Amino acid sequence: MSLLPPQAPQRPHEHRQHDVVRPDPFHWMADGGPELVAHLEEERRFYEESCRPLAPLTAELREEMVARLPEAEASPWWSRARHRYALHTAPGSEYADLVRAPLGSPDGPDAPTETVLDVAALAAGTDFFELGVTLVSPDERLLAYSVDTDGDEVYTLRFRDLRTGADLDEVVPRSYYGAAWSADSTTFFYTVHDDAYRPHQVWRHRVGSPADQDELVVEEPDERFALMVRGTRSGEVVLVRSESRDTGEEWAIDAHAPEAPPRSVGGRRPGIVYRSEHVRGGPLLVVTNDGAVEFRLVSTPVPREADQDHTAWSPVRDEEPTERLERVDAFATHAVLSLRVAAEHRLRVVPLDDLAGKGTEVASRFPGGEVRLARNASYDAPAALVVDQAHVEPRVWSDLDLADGTRRDVLREEAPGHDPERYVTQRLTVPSTDGTPVPVTVVRHRDTPLDGTAPALLYGYGAYEYTFEPDWDPALPSLLDRGVVFAHAHVRGGGEGGRRWWLDGRMEHKQHTFTDFAAVADGLAGTYVDGDRIASRGLSAGGLLQGAVFSQRPDRWRAVVAEVPFVDVVSTMFDASIPLTVNEWDEWGDPRRRADFDWMLAYSPYENPPQAGTRPDLLATGALHDPRVMVHEPAKWVARLRETDPEWSPRCLFRVETGAGAHSGPSGRYGHLAYEAEVYAWVLDKLLTGPAAS
Repeated sequence: MSLLPPQAPQRPHEHRQHDVVRPDPFHWMADGGPELVAHLEEERRFYEESCRPLAPLTAELREEMVARLPEAEASPWWSRARHRYALHTAPGSEYADLVRAPLGSPDGPDAPTETVLDVAALAAGTDFFELGVTLVSPDERLLAYSVDTDGDEVYTLRFRDLRTGADLDEVVPRSYYGAAWSADSTTFFYTVHDDAYRPHQVWRHRVGSPADQDELVVEEPDERFALMVRGTRSGEVVLVRSESRDTGEEWAIDAHAPEAPPRSVGGRRPGIVYRSEHVRGGPLLVVTNDGAVEFRLVSTPVPREADQDHTAWSPVRDEEPTERLERVDAFATHAVLSLRVAAEHRLRVVPLDDLAGKGTEVASRFPGGEVRLARNASYDAPAALVVDQAHVEPRVWSDLDLADGTRRDVLREEAPGHDPERYVTQRLTVPSTDGTPVPVTVVRHRDTPLDGTAPALLYGYGAYEYTFEPDWDPALPSLLDRGVVFAHAHVRGGGEGGRRWWLDGRMEHKQHTFTDFAAVADGLAGTYVDGDRIASRGLSAGGLLQGAVFSQRPDRWRAVVAEVPFVDVVSTMFDASIPLTVNEWDEWGDPRRRADFDWMLAYSPYENPPQAGTRPDLLATGALHDPRVMVHEPAKWVARLRETDPEWSPRCLFRVETGAGAHSGPSGRYGHLAYEAEVYAWVLDKLLTGPAAS
């Protein structure tokens, strides 16, 4: 390659902790500023010039991916008291608009719709656009909505009068996810994050008053905890939740008395988390790990006059060790339990008068798929809307009869030209190095053999007890159609195997995440896929996974895609001023403690570059405005890798967003697919051509 990659300046700097000296010549990048931006712009230019030969393939892939999107889209309707609502995407639009139609109209389902929120118009002229909250008030006369136009997850909150279509004068300039209306539609609760992007306050806004007169409702001083607020389907209770990685507390506010003080539902105890749902006119149903690793269900009165602790709880449904109980949703006659069973997301419907009963289990109709509740605004509905999908199966929405468990399909997502029958999805199990069986979801074209000859892309995450669900992906068939096998390794640290699966992949057990991933690749190699042509991919904490296996097993990969990777682990976790540091000590460890410092230092990709001459091709990504993984982390890592292996350096690319852009990439349905086309073109170039020259 004739192009020369950027060479970042090195400046002497040393970290000294626990009698360990860590040289950090690229520490200056953490200060940001014009010099860093200039360097990032050089990196972007090098990426674009290096990938110029891939432009025809990228364009071909994007055209295929976009062709699988319908020109116009519509979601299922959900009903409120006076209107039904849906999301409609106009032909060729990047974004879906919020629309509604009156209930009880003589035109019935053909009643004319009105646009409640023209999202495409709001996004016009922006380089990035993301909606935060969109909540219609109980009387359906107001809409609260928030927008982010930089990708930094700072949302401007506004209120729209739906009778006139005009926004009210009051504007909240800084808000976050989560919000709720009072029952009388006069008061709105919202969250605010601090300078470290931790949601630490819940505020109360009175419609018609200036935002500077809003009142503080709850403030969380402990930096390990983050706040969230939401309404309940019953419409009678507003819930405020504060959680760290393993401890939580929740408060209830009477939605009919929005100025009433919040009351604790169960106090706060180290290691105990709980989340509540309200039964109209009755108790709160609480999902908790109190005495149950995989969680159980209890009930408790709604606290109104004073705080209460866990002694007010009454057992309802015992823990099932083979099921992770994730949440409960209450309807007029039944509750719907969301479960993780055998690495799959399922539902169980139980009557409110028999919450401990067997009920009706609802599983995905698709191999390797997931089924979950969709948007359900009506508490009294006899059926709940559920959505079912898989990697190569577009979404199907169904009405789930709560009484008998039968499903009636109401809408199938269109995917022009896509035939799911051309693909095969199956679940394998591969033993990790300690013998733990690790589930793997494998997707391939029906004509691609699983006999050790096909190339593969292996995906992984493995953190926060979070699961990347098998969502329908209109980009994936373009990879599969070219003979590449897609495999998703459900490694420890994620939530696929329940709470225990997470506990065995966090803190001092974090190395399990990395060894699981490499073990899956080893188990697939030769027997199922071509061991010389395996690429890997992961985002954020999954980017850390990619950085770790890039360092620990460079021989295993033909290429690695590390998206917004958390790779400067030790320095980041020492810096409490960086977003998501203090409240993540319970996930990775607190490096002020020597034991925690040692295990993080052992796997931190920045401190552990692989030996020169052994490295696969690398594509890293980042975004200047990313509030979750600061852009200096991948920038420092790329600079360190280049500096320690100059001959390999041109094979390391850094695709960085220097303007507006988010943690998860460009916004909009076409913008996101254009990004996917770039990544897939790079991966295919590595997998379907000969080995790269050093």
